[in-house]
Amino acid sequence: MALKSHELREMNEDELKARAGELSEELFHLRLRRATSQLSNPMKVRETRRDLARVKTVLRQRAQRSGSPA
Repeated sequence: MALKSHELREMNEDELKARAGELSEELFHLRLRRATSQLSNPMKVRETRRDLARVKTVLRQRAQRSGSPA
């Protein structure tokens, strides 16, 4: 299930950082399974990569709004 931008904006910063870590780890495991031809749904890599980008975008926007560099 892809994350929606409005769902991400409702999360606090700690939740977003935790979610980014989870997605990074999941992406690593998906890439590993893809390399060993054990991945049943190759589109999951793309979806996870985009979800991670959404989370990072929201974090960056919040950092810019608060005036601190990311």
